[in-house]
Amino acid sequence: MGLELRQHLKLTQQLVMTPQLQQAIKLLQLSRFELLEAVQQEMLENPMLEEAPADAAENNETIAEESTNQELAVGEADLMRNADWENYLGDFSSTSKEVQFKESEALEEMMSYEARLSGKPSLEGHLLWQLCLSNISEEEEIAGEALIASLDSQGYLTTTTEEIASESLLPVSLVESVLYRIQRFDPVGVAARSPQECLLIQLDVLGQEDPILLSLVADHLEDIEKRRYKPLARKFKIQMEDLKTYLDIIQSLDPMPGSSYGSAETIFVSPDVFVYEYENDFVIVMNDDGLPKLQLNPFYMDENRLAVEGPDREYLHDKMRSALWLMKSLHQRQRTLYKVMESIVRFQRPFFEEGVTKLNPLILKDVADDIEMHESTVSRITTSKYVATPHGIFELKFFFNSALEMDDGSQIGSESVKAIIKKLVSEENPKKPYSDEKIADILKAELDVNIARRTVAKYRAVLGIESSSKRKQVF
Repeated sequence: MGLELRQHLKLTQQLVMTPQLQQAIKLLQLSRFELLEAVQQEMLENPMLEEAPADAAENNETIAEESTNQELAVGEADLMRNADWENYLGDFSSTSKEVQFKESEALEEMMSYEARLSGKPSLEGHLLWQLCLSNISEEEEIAGEALIASLDSQGYLTTTTEEIASESLLPVSLVESVLYRIQRFDPVGVAARSPQECLLIQLDVLGQEDPILLSLVADHLEDIEKRRYKPLARKFKIQMEDLKTYLDIIQSLDPMPGSSYGSAETIFVSPDVFVYEYENDFVIVMNDDGLPKLQLNPFYMDENRLAVEGPDREYLHDKMRSALWLMKSLHQRQRTLYKVMESIVRFQRPFFEEGVTKLNPLILKDVADDIEMHESTVSRITTSKYVATPHGIFELKFFFNSALEMDDGSQIGSESVKAIIKKLVSEENPKKPYSDEKIADILKAELDVNIARRTVAKYRAVLGIESSSKRKQVF
């Protein structure tokens, strides 16, 4: 068989991921804080971009409807010079600006305080501060710093005093004495090597010397955890009322003293969208607070500068195209987010009217078909986005949940079932808590929801609810 070269004509279609398209896709899935950081970084790198003055918005034209693959000619410099697109983040609202101003107080009330929490001091920093204030020698300070550096997030010591003494070239007795002092720092019980030691340290600081109490902590924590109360009462020859007194003291202690200190950076939640009720309807308002309004730099948009020849011209036009693409991408992001939120409100109107128990089953395809977009676009735009509703702040992905069949053939959302289970547990008799099977029977009898016991157990675990045996109150 001979080898030969031939020419063929072939017509094919393919999607080319241009840098501009990649940028638009990336912006879709950024959270508000990530978006703000990305915009500020672009403003630092692109001299054609600048933040528009607060009073220069009303008469500026937008580029929302321009094709994303069409380059603007230099002859359109007048349009570009006069267009700063100040309103590209504020155009998407189902109500007028006048109404928005009237409802500003309602929007503020919907912002939960959880979204504004400041970061807590780290456990390590809190202990080092106390160590510096202590009257100790240089060797003891070295040992203390080594001990504090060996604590985990719960406040427990993760290594032995012998290892720390060996690494620090210090006597073990000195490390032990420093450890004793640190264990009585605030929070008391930190740097313990076991839960028993942690609780015993706290009892020692409280001045508790009752041998029964000390024995319960030192030798019977597992029995207490598994609620083996009657054998304990028989062993110590005490009444159940006396045992309850001991248990109340133990329950007042903190087995994880370091958990209240956060060393990780606090993650803030800021709603991207507000949905509030207005005149028997639900109004959608985009949250553009803090996001800069962009415009092209008028200094560089001067016709004389754009018309220059050479590398300067190419540089300016490249930065101009980059700036325009960023504005169009931001505009498209907000428009997509608004359309998705509008569709969610249509599908989940019972939720916005009555709460979580009325959440309908919903999948990405339902919203994608409703707004005529691809499912991947809906998935990206709902990532790390939050909405403030009359019932609290929720991630957009919260509104997408699977369906459970009801006896009448209709469906109910899994999140609604979880909310109902949580409500049932909160209202149960603590001395006779509902078993998983009993909860399943109640759901079937009262709501016609067909759900298996193992499904109830799975939902209960997701909600962080313990089993009925651990929820039962003996006293």
